[in-house]
Amino acid sequence: APQVYSTRCSSSTVPRITTHYTVYPRDKDPRWEGVEMERFADEADVVIVGGGPAGLSAAIRLKQLANQHEKELRVCVVEKASQIGAHTLSGACLEATALNELIPDWKERGAPLNTPVTEDKFSILTEKYRIPVPILPGLPMNNHGNYLVRLGNFVRWLGEQAEELGVELYPGYAAAEVLFHEDGSVKGIATNDVGIGKDGSPKDVFERGMELHAKVTLFGEGCHGHLAKQLYKQFNLRENCEPQTYAIGLKELWVIDEKKWRPGRAEHSVGWPLNRNTYGGSFLYHLNEGEPLVALGFVVGLDYTNPYLSPFREFQRWKHHPSLMSTLEGGNRIAYGARALNEGGFQSIPKLTFPGGMLIGCSPHTHTHNKSAFFTFLLLFFFVSCLQITIFTQSTIYCYIYIQRAPSCLSRHSLLQWVSDISHHSFLKPAKDCAPIEYPKPDGKISFDLLSSVALSGTNHEHDQPPHLTLKDDSVPVAQNLAVYDGPEQRFCPAGVYEYVPLETGDGMRLQINAQNCVHCKTCDIKDPSQNINWVVPEGSGGPAYNGM
Repeated sequence: APQVYSTRCSSSTVPRITTHYTVYPRDKDPRWEGVEMERFADEADVVIVGGGPAGLSAAIRLKQLANQHEKELRVCVVEKASQIGAHTLSGACLEATALNELIPDWKERGAPLNTPVTEDKFSILTEKYRIPVPILPGLPMNNHGNYLVRLGNFVRWLGEQAEELGVELYPGYAAAEVLFHEDGSVKGIATNDVGIGKDGSPKDVFERGMELHAKVTLFGEGCHGHLAKQLYKQFNLRENCEPQTYAIGLKELWVIDEKKWRPGRAEHSVGWPLNRNTYGGSFLYHLNEGEPLVALGFVVGLDYTNPYLSPFREFQRWKHHPSLMSTLEGGNRIAYGARALNEGGFQSIPKLTFPGGMLIGCSPHTHTHNKSAFFTFLLLFFFVSCLQITIFTQSTIYCYIYIQRAPSCLSRHSLLQWVSDISHHSFLKPAKDCAPIEYPKPDGKISFDLLSSVALSGTNHEHDQPPHLTLKDDSVPVAQNLAVYDGPEQRFCPAGVYEYVPLETGDGMRLQINAQNCVHCKTCDIKDPSQNINWVVPEGSGGPAYNGM
């Protein structure tokens, strides 16, 4: 109960970390007495949470259908990033079938698809050698006909197409709360309040968020969305599917020596530096963007067992492989970011619909963002306008995901997920049962430290606000995570948000949350061994400022 929790956390032995109203209700806080809490409400036909590929594709198609049938349809998209595309991060290799259906004249409209794949390479890495693996036609690693893109730039372009059609875009507004009708159906969302101090008290500039009500609300928040997480429980959407599985993807952009640049080449690898019990892999894409640019990234499955493993440092070590060094030497790193990824297959897709709403894109599972949105828009248009409908099981996205129904990496991890009901966080072993991992120091040329990397992400948050990385119980990090697992949040976070520092009294440690560093990857919400961290939205426009990641 909150009263017990408040008492415990205000004791001298447990420093108070969490000040967010989701843990400390404001109606029991005397500092909030007399503060005006009424919210302005607005009405739309469809509200879409998340201005990513899925949300924007759904918005575009809805407006296309409305215009085609001469129907008035108000479609609003709320996006927590300060600009459309600023929180978007992906490899990315884009298969253009869905785009051809959505916007057939995308080339004439200047879509930033500048690099068709002309060469595929796949390898197994050992510490010193690269073993080529042939790519046969029909295998997933065959990317001919696809495009290497900077997904943030593509999403920004999709936003422009949506606005031309009359979609209302609201960047800088984070959807903080799901609203419900009295019958339990989804009514819409409320955007986040602003002007709250770090201690949880109202500032002079406090402003209540606004409510957006809709006939249908779409949730396209990306992997492990904080509202989707609530909807799973509210409507029991995961009752008949396998548990979701996850990975973390870390990415950098480099400008390299032009002599080493091969526009259109897509390289993938597995193996070193990960051991045989840890699944993951890497990519290196040569982009044709007017300068010798490469996108490179490293993915680590979040079912790893050793609490000493650091995905960020594995990524930095991987770049020192001879096959990577030869490409990167003499180059200049210009961007960095990270994001959690869905890795489950067809069997991990939850029920997508519920009264008043629907999940799209990476919120339910699918990494086929545009196509999942296509399926969505047709169902929605039927719901809102009673004009037409399609059946998911007859759609190309169903076929695509069913064919590729195995989880993304065929490994011990995949087989385990098919036969078990184990959550990711339970995979970590106690620190006493694991060997510490010695990582080489970064050289500042190929590999880098964490904080200089985060600086390249453009991440910024209003400092004086409650940390949006909330803890259900402030005593758990030291008593459980540090005591048993040696504080793994210090290592699995790719942005240096969590660190254990000595108590001012000198007789122990405390967890410090550097919320300003958060790149909104959601890894902590997934991998925390105590499942004590709950990621909620910060004030709107906070977070990374990716430029075409």
